[in-house]
Amino acid sequence: GLPAPGVPVLGPCGAQGCVPAGAPRQVTAEQLRARGNALFQAGDHAAALAAYTEALSLSEAPSERAVLHRNRAACYLKLEDYTKAEADATKAIAVDGRDVKALFRRSQALQQLGRMDQAVSDLQRCLSLEPRNKAFQEALRALGSSMHEKMKALSCTDSKVEQMFQILLDLEEKDADKKQKAAQNLIVLAREEAGAEKIFQSDGVRLLMQLLDTAKADLMLAALRTLVGLCSGHRSRTTAILAELGAPRLAAVLGVEHEQVSLAACNLLHVMFDSLKEGLQKDFRGKEDAVVLDSSKDLKLLINHLLELLVLEGASAHGRDNALNLLIKVVPRKSPKETNNSLSLWVIDQGLKKILEVGSTVCGSSGSLPVTENSRMSTSVLLSKLYEDLKCDAERENFHRLCEDYVRSWFEGHELPGKLRAIQTVSCLLQGPSDAGNRVLELEGIMDSVLSLCASVCEAHQLVAVEALIHAADKAKRASFITANGVNLLKEIYKHSERDSIRIRALVGLCKLGSAGGTDFSMKQFAEGSTMKLAKQCRKWLCNEAIDAGTRRWAVEGLAYLTFDADVKEEFVEDKAAMQAMFQLAKSEDRSVLYAVASTLVNCTNSYDHEEPDPQMLELAKYAKQHIPEQHPKDKPEFVKRRVRKLLTAGVVSALACMVKSENPALTSSCRELISRVFLALVEEAEDRGGVVAQGGGKALIPLSLEGTEVGQTKAAQALAKITITSNPEMAFPGERIYEVVRPLVSLLHLQRTGLENFEGLMALTNLAGISERLRQKILKERAVPMIEGYMFEEHELIRLAATECMCNMAMSKEVQEMFLAEGSDRLKLMVLYSGEEDEKLRRAASGTLAMLTTLHPPICKRIPQVTVHWLEILQALLLSPSAELQHRGAVVVMNMMAAAREVAEQLIASEMLEILSVLAKDKDKP
Repeated sequence: GLPAPGVPVLGPCGAQGCVPAGAPRQVTAEQLRARGNALFQAGDHAAALAAYTEALSLSEAPSERAVLHRNRAACYLKLEDYTKAEADATKAIAVDGRDVKALFRRSQALQQLGRMDQAVSDLQRCLSLEPRNKAFQEALRALGSSMHEKMKALSCTDSKVEQMFQILLDLEEKDADKKQKAAQNLIVLAREEAGAEKIFQSDGVRLLMQLLDTAKADLMLAALRTLVGLCSGHRSRTTAILAELGAPRLAAVLGVEHEQVSLAACNLLHVMFDSLKEGLQKDFRGKEDAVVLDSSKDLKLLINHLLELLVLEGASAHGRDNALNLLIKVVPRKSPKETNNSLSLWVIDQGLKKILEVGSTVCGSSGSLPVTENSRMSTSVLLSKLYEDLKCDAERENFHRLCEDYVRSWFEGHELPGKLRAIQTVSCLLQGPSDAGNRVLELEGIMDSVLSLCASVCEAHQLVAVEALIHAADKAKRASFITANGVNLLKEIYKHSERDSIRIRALVGLCKLGSAGGTDFSMKQFAEGSTMKLAKQCRKWLCNEAIDAGTRRWAVEGLAYLTFDADVKEEFVEDKAAMQAMFQLAKSEDRSVLYAVASTLVNCTNSYDHEEPDPQMLELAKYAKQHIPEQHPKDKPEFVKRRVRKLLTAGVVSALACMVKSENPALTSSCRELISRVFLALVEEAEDRGGVVAQGGGKALIPLSLEGTEVGQTKAAQALAKITITSNPEMAFPGERIYEVVRPLVSLLHLQRTGLENFEGLMALTNLAGISERLRQKILKERAVPMIEGYMFEEHELIRLAATECMCNMAMSKEVQEMFLAEGSDRLKLMVLYSGEEDEKLRRAASGTLAMLTTLHPPICKRIPQVTVHWLEILQALLLSPSAELQHRGAVVVMNMMAAAREVAEQLIASEMLEILSVLAKDKDKP
């Protein structure tokens, strides 16, 4: 552990460990290079790299810089970063083309990057400069035999690829197992870069096209899955494949009746979009004269064919859904930080009317497009995403104008079928971009038509109108209009209609209007007991399996509104059959029920935001005779806790986990947020957390904490923190999953989070940091250490303590130990001072950190006397403490300091330390 003679011990910033604060010494590039060499010899390649990099910033002479680049290349080779190793070696060679060390290192890097011909060229140059060098001779011989093996394997692969295609394309071949094995081998081969390139070079695309043209589902699936391997992360190959296959063929395969084939085509198109957008992840980097491809034309070509597919009468219903899902994933910007929204603008101009065609489809009417129960929800989500992607009023105004023109085109001059299409479009917009829906709703005659069609004798027409009325009731100004004009109508329909499908929708309309007061107990729209009757009917329909799932979904919609009332919540959680029927619906194919299920659960667990009103403001409101919200007595904590337990017993966690797995557009960011809120309520009590993890809650929370609204991600991260604090993290998050938990936990340390979220984030990270070095490295990589340090100065004693405990565990990492020696840093001083604080827990954490640091990093021992004049009395106070734990920590620190340096040992012995140690050594009660 000691440095080589004559080599100064330098911290990561180049500061000398033994130099007192206030006496800085200028470090030269030569010293840094020598330090880098010593570190490299000691096997600390990352620290050596840092030293060479700092030396580079101080060097100007080309020859010196070339040597440093060459040394960095050696570090990168050890660290297995071959791209950077090649780049640094190339910089050294640019200065001196006869630098054999740099040439040899570049050949090693090129070999690892798979560029064998260039590696051979560099090795041959090395041998021409040093013909007798045995290492170069051996390396060239080994490379030659390795290339020979590879060529042999490739020629073997060549014949295998040919053989696989022969089996698959042989119409006479009747052995199904043989065909299936050939298809599977082809897919597996395509997943490897070398195999994918071999298929591509062996005229594979044309042969795969022949498989697609057979119209046999198994062969089409094999072709599509092989194409996924060929296109993944490889832009140039994707462009060539798209040119050969053609966008019309791909769109046609997406629209086929066979559901699995359509889904496989959807997956392929998604991979192609990603490759065209993201570019050369797998293309070999560093190729000279690389062709830069413009992908925007190809992207627009594919998107245009997807838009055409939406209105193609021959396309299947699930093909149409897959096209909508693809557009949702690939058109809008992933984040507002991206400034370019031109793709969304182009889709709105070219395809908004085509998207609205799907949204306006009235099921069962003559000439309507084939759609599924999820189609309209997917259309609403796509419209919503496009609208949210607009950046200015002019863009939004254009969107409104196109929607209004479309609705007018159906409403005016198309008789009854046209009016139905117009009203269906309004429903679709109200479920998506509601601003656009409300604008269209205000067009002349629309609302009157909705109300008059509610009384229609035709079930299909009545369904369309009642649903539109329900969606229109979402907005407060519309709700009051409908309360005045539509409530009696809805009541009449509910009481007298003979069709359950109509009655259940009318009931939801009444539920929506009845819940306009939200959780405010004093603001009830209907007479006492009405909401309870409606809720009872909803539960009855929900449990009736004779009714189709699409209609039962509306019963959940009703409960989503009625469960604002605490009496309804209490009755619902007592009805085990109703809860389980709802959970079954949540796991069903109809994903449009997700939001209603999540809303109902948020209401039952009271996990919505509710602020306690300011008492002074309450007095003012009473004085001014203003309305004051009242909480229902059954919404008190003890009732909520009991409801949570009943939901857990009924199996809510497995239903939520199933909802999160859904790849459907219905799982919107706001829906994810609701699910996160429910999970946070479920893990509130420590004794419930084990059960939540056992049923898949921990696994489900990770994606929720990484994607969605900021509030949703924070709630999920806080739930993860609660689980990590009280459970064994390695059991709660087995395998690689534990590393995925780090980023969400670090996000809880951001300044905009609440004190409780900061505290729980720190506690959870403390647990993780104590498990393994790999986890500590992950925490370092997420840049958590500066935030943890910041919270060590926090006024709140619990947050300060949690941060200090977290730093204690992080101090097991070498990088963190080095930070305590950095010149100009007060980190060590703070730990020494905290070891003398009155708060025993804080003293325990700080002195534990000192014990750890002095054991693992002896140079720190020399620095302790320099950071504060009170160091001796603090150590003595630790040894004289009534707490055995503090005494033990103090004794370890003193022992390490005695062993570290003579001058420190002399200072300790000159004080009363020897007497104190003598007394403690005789204490038989504290072995």
